[in-house]
Amino acid sequence: MAEQVNVNPAEQEEGMTLLDHMRELRERLFKAVVAIVIGATLGLIFSNQILHLLIAPYGNKIVTIAPTETLTNTFVVSLTFGAAVAMPVVIYQILAFVMPGLLPNEKKWVLIGVPTATLLFVIGAIFAWFIMLPPALGFLTTINTDVFEVQLRADDYIPFVTGVLFWIGVAFEMPVVIFVLAKFNVLTARVLAKQWRYAVVFIAVLAALITPTPDPVNMSIVMAPLFVLYGISIVMAAVARRGATTPAILDPDEAPKEMK
Repeated sequence: MAEQVNVNPAEQEEGMTLLDHMRELRERLFKAVVAIVIGATLGLIFSNQILHLLIAPYGNKIVTIAPTETLTNTFVVSLTFGAAVAMPVVIYQILAFVMPGLLPNEKKWVLIGVPTATLLFVIGAIFAWFIMLPPALGFLTTINTDVFEVQLRADDYIPFVTGVLFWIGVAFEMPVVIFVLAKFNVLTARVLAKQWRYAVVFIAVLAALITPTPDPVNMSIVMAPLFVLYGISIVMAAVARRGATTPAILDPDEAPKEMK
């Protein structure tokens, strides 16, 4: 008679749970990809209008010198548009996969954070479009015009504009990111306030990377709102840590009085 193998119920449940998690992850990734494909399809349909909008700050047609340049830039714009449109869906799918392991009060803040982060991204992109790009392009296209004939190439201009819009939008999401990190016991407002000198250096480096021109005026245009956003982030971290029962990872001295 074959020997009966006893299976630990806990191990069996854990294995089934892992398998269920893998299936759920596959389903949510599929939904995120479908959302991006739908958005990219819409971007392809309206690619002409989007391209006209992107070259509006320059005011002229942009030059192509390769046979495939028009096609590749059309697809790049369409895919970028699709990813931007689908971003709330992608973020929701990621959070929905993580949320079963969160407490009810944590789920509430995460659900609030998704639309807030989306709104801040849009505000950042609008800021870049109306405040930053016009003077940047004006500066870059008027340098030694008696020597250079400025004709912007699509392969350079399209990534340049989309990159500026994207990274400024991401930078404007700083308060939400800090709030979530503080809510998940990673850092505190005290840590952010004490490390303000490092924040100044980080913001300066970030502004230098984002700013498309080397002049200090355009760099200051980027740095000013980032400093304001850092101050708002400190306030948001303080709000997130109210009533916290677990000390933050980067601030272990923050332990509640009853734990000291």
